[in-house]
Amino acid sequence: MRRGAVILCGGHSRRMGQPKALLPFGDELMLQRVCRILGEVVPQLFVVAAQAQELPALAPNVTIVRDEYESLGPLAGIATGLGTARATCDAVFLTACDVPLLKPAFVERMFDLLEDHDAAVPTDGEHVHVLSGVYRPLLEDAARDLLNNNRRRPLFLVEESNSVLIPETDLKAADPELFSLRNTNTPEEHQAALRIAGQPTAR
Repeated sequence: MRRGAVILCGGHSRRMGQPKALLPFGDELMLQRVCRILGEVVPQLFVVAAQAQELPALAPNVTIVRDEYESLGPLAGIATGLGTARATCDAVFLTACDVPLLKPAFVERMFDLLEDHDAAVPTDGEHVHVLSGVYRPLLEDAARDLLNNNRRRPLFLVEESNSVLIPETDLKAADPELFSLRNTNTPEEHQAALRIAGQPTAR
């Protein structure tokens, strides 16, 4: 299986108050850290950013893709990312740029659980972690159909494809605390993630 990863970073970061991709995390910035972690698992990374968004310097294995849609939310970024990865990847791990505690073993486990499905997505029984799953790039077509019909919730893509929902209990061997599912949406969550990672926190 030719593996890759799609990282969405074009959100407005309203709750954080500043661009999450550029947040400091140790001696890296948030997006750089997420790309480095994913680079331990997959050879190709695709960062989907807004048209005029500022990005940090990234490694040579990262392709920057500008979202062809404007202000249509994460499903638009998913469609763009899947479309870009389609020529060279059979499956991609899909995530956002605000998961600095992502574990390589978690990503590996999600690829293993894809099997013959078109998507494998974690769930706690109530919430489906759409931006922590593995998707086949052929789902680009379904994502664009949803956008064309003004159905912009990413969960629709999971519900209307050959998907398997992975109970969180099946992932704890790879990530006992499930830190890979922890987003950093606020300054407080950023500080908490820094503490967990053993990094200095802001004063």
